[in-house]
Amino acid sequence: MRRLTFLAVLALAASAGACAPKPIVARDPVPAPAPGLGYACESRPTVLNAFYSNCTPVQRETDVVIHSKG
Repeated sequence: MRRLTFLAVLALAASAGACAPKPIVARDPVPAPAPGLGYACESRPTVLNAFYSNCTPVQRETDVVIHSKG
């Protein structure tokens, strides 16, 4: 009898979780950078095998596309 009750409770819990009104969607809290933005980083070692990094945003050069006929 205990096993039957346990299975019934498990089935009810599974059905309640499947019908959530607003499903949880994972999103990155930090938006992606603009396509023309890059980062120049400098890193230096510190104690205990760690590193200190300093990154500054820089404008990337535009890509050059050369078209030729023929």
